[in-house]
Amino acid sequence: MPTVSRSKPAFRAKPNRPERFGALTRTLWVLFGAGVLGTILYVLAVSVNFLNLFGSMPNLKSLENPKSEVASEVYSADGVLMGKYFRENRTPVSYDDLPQNLVDALVATEDSRFEQHSGIDAKAMTRVAGGILTAGALGKSGGGSTLTQQLAKLLFRTREDLNDGLLNDVPGLRMLITKTKEWILAVRLERNYTKREILRMYLNQAEYGSNAFGVFTAAKTFFNKKPKNLTLEESALLVGLVNGPTWFSPVRHPERSRKRRDWVLSQMRKYNYLDDAAYTAAIAKPIKLDYKVENQNEGIAPYFRVEVSKMLRQWAKETEHDLYSDGLKIYTTIDSRLQKYAETAVADHMSLQQRWFDAHWKGQQPWRDENGRLIPNFLSTSIKRTERYRALQARFPDQPDSVKYYLNKKYRMKVFTWKGGEKEVLMSPMDSLAYYKRLLHAGFMAMNPLNGQVKAWVGGINFKYIKYDHVKQGKRQPGSTFKPFVYVAAIDRGYSPCYQRPDIATTFPAVAGRPPYTPKNFEGSYSGRTFTLRQALARSLNSITAWLVKEIGPEDVVKYAQRLGITSPIEAVPAVGFGSSDVSIYELAGAYSTFVNKGVWTAPMMVTRIEDKNGNVLREFVPQTKEALSEETAYLMTYMMRGAVEEKGGTSIILRGGFKFQNQVAAKTGTTSNYSDAWFMGMTPNLVCGMWVGGEDRSIHFRTGAYGQGSRLALPIYGIFMQQVYKNNKAKDLDVDTKDFPAPSKPLSIEIDCSRYYGGQRDTIPYEQKQNPTDLQDIDRDNI
Repeated sequence: MPTVSRSKPAFRAKPNRPERFGALTRTLWVLFGAGVLGTILYVLAVSVNFLNLFGSMPNLKSLENPKSEVASEVYSADGVLMGKYFRENRTPVSYDDLPQNLVDALVATEDSRFEQHSGIDAKAMTRVAGGILTAGALGKSGGGSTLTQQLAKLLFRTREDLNDGLLNDVPGLRMLITKTKEWILAVRLERNYTKREILRMYLNQAEYGSNAFGVFTAAKTFFNKKPKNLTLEESALLVGLVNGPTWFSPVRHPERSRKRRDWVLSQMRKYNYLDDAAYTAAIAKPIKLDYKVENQNEGIAPYFRVEVSKMLRQWAKETEHDLYSDGLKIYTTIDSRLQKYAETAVADHMSLQQRWFDAHWKGQQPWRDENGRLIPNFLSTSIKRTERYRALQARFPDQPDSVKYYLNKKYRMKVFTWKGGEKEVLMSPMDSLAYYKRLLHAGFMAMNPLNGQVKAWVGGINFKYIKYDHVKQGKRQPGSTFKPFVYVAAIDRGYSPCYQRPDIATTFPAVAGRPPYTPKNFEGSYSGRTFTLRQALARSLNSITAWLVKEIGPEDVVKYAQRLGITSPIEAVPAVGFGSSDVSIYELAGAYSTFVNKGVWTAPMMVTRIEDKNGNVLREFVPQTKEALSEETAYLMTYMMRGAVEEKGGTSIILRGGFKFQNQVAAKTGTTSNYSDAWFMGMTPNLVCGMWVGGEDRSIHFRTGAYGQGSRLALPIYGIFMQQVYKNNKAKDLDVDTKDFPAPSKPLSIEIDCSRYYGGQRDTIPYEQKQNPTDLQDIDRDNI
């Protein structure tokens, strides 16, 4: 059989290892390049918000001038910070005002490689990524955000305002897009700002809790210090707050806050900002707070600041500014020293009057009708006008028993008291209403009549508990303080201050269904004696005022009131001369200033200028004026009203006898018929003051003129105020003149020396008024 030959199979070479690895390398490089390119394209797409997929990004202008909420500040005319307007209470500070220990604490705690990176810390990101892969949680590996990234998040609200893209609501993508934006913004911030500027912006932007935004407010809130005066341990405590203002609050959680502070100090030691001795000494110190949350209830002239804010909000709306975040500087006309004297005068006088009022009505309810009878259901009717009642009505519709239950349920609450400012009590809403209804209220305003600048404004007895402003917001019947509008109309008609008229009844006949009207004097009777117009105004005789109203006509009285700046509706009725229509202190002060300012009415002025946060002037204000009276008429009216202080029987003569004022003062008292409103207006050459005292409701008042008339209930506020003004005006820095009222530039056309009508002597008419406690010239100053 034939031999079959078998050949060896062909040799197969194994693949070359270098070629195999080369292909893998090329693939990896391609993938890497694609990843890099994809990342670049992704970052670019995010930065330009490609197809609106990722949401908006700040533009270059926003990066160069990042907007943060900065409180607007209100200053007095003498440069004192009065208060702020804010949503976030933030006042920026410069880097030079930051202590080094605060900067070191922040860097050591939040970003130890802050000086080495350019916005993104690659090493920290690698650590975070490794931690996530190995531990599965970010918290175990620490955060990777740099200080610059955190600043980007704070400045541009990346997690609130920049999430309006189409992909932002896709699960898992929202945080990736947000983080990407923070990386981009961090790099851009590093290009636009120095490291110092970034640190300063961060500390100014951070929230520290207790309504404190920025380190300036935080230092003041927790330690009552400026940042540059913070100690090492105080700086560490504040830095510890930035990542958990509530959780690490030294007020709510002191032990937790201390541990956080000590951890910050340990970080400072770890990164060689502290040696062991300094660290040991710092952690041994207890937390010592000087804690006070700044709010808009406090500060100088809070009622005034609320009124100013109304004007400022309108201005801001017209000029596209934000009063509560633009960091504006508002310079007002208020003098902080005069404001202090005014607040003290109101408090001193009203605390005493409240004690007398409580004693006057002890064991009785003060809400009475015109005949002195108790008003039925007064409190149950009043409660229906409150926010609490409306809220309960909404909560329990058609369930009056439930509403009544909660109105009478007792709660722990704080109420205003003249003893210490406030006290904690157990009261129901009805109890609280009854308590506050028994309080007397007051308003006071002082202005310079020559330029209209308001120098002091006290809108009430306590702004924290009673927000209602009695200077401009509140309007009440002015009583006899409206009489000067009658007399000025008479002067312009040719009547002289020396014109004589008997003190007898004047009757207005019945008209259009209105019964006959015969005004009575304060004492309820008529003397029958003859008085000059100056004496009549000085004694505030209703009989002679009524005669003048009848001669002139109520319509003319209204016209003169309006000419002098009264804008409230005034009814032209026979009682117009006795203040039958409601007006405000604000209006009366402006009107009376016309007499002192040579007949030129000047609108009360509250703000002189507004600046932006960089000191650029945005608006300057000038007085609004108009010619209202002749210079002679204005002077004659000032002379007439001086009679209240200079004439025997004058309603304000206590300013000479009791308060010992030797300079010329023009004045007018006012009291409504049932003593519900007590008024006083006082004038010196460059300061006009108006004040009112009364109950919240017109039915709440003293029962007799011995306590309830203007010269008794309102005038002493002026006396106490001016005593302080004169006492502290030795250097003339308050610019309150004690000279006589200046005479007109031209000689008077009429005689004002009325001595020839008195038998050759000035004011020798027998003083026959009934002597009683209403005659304040016979009351000791110490008993007021």
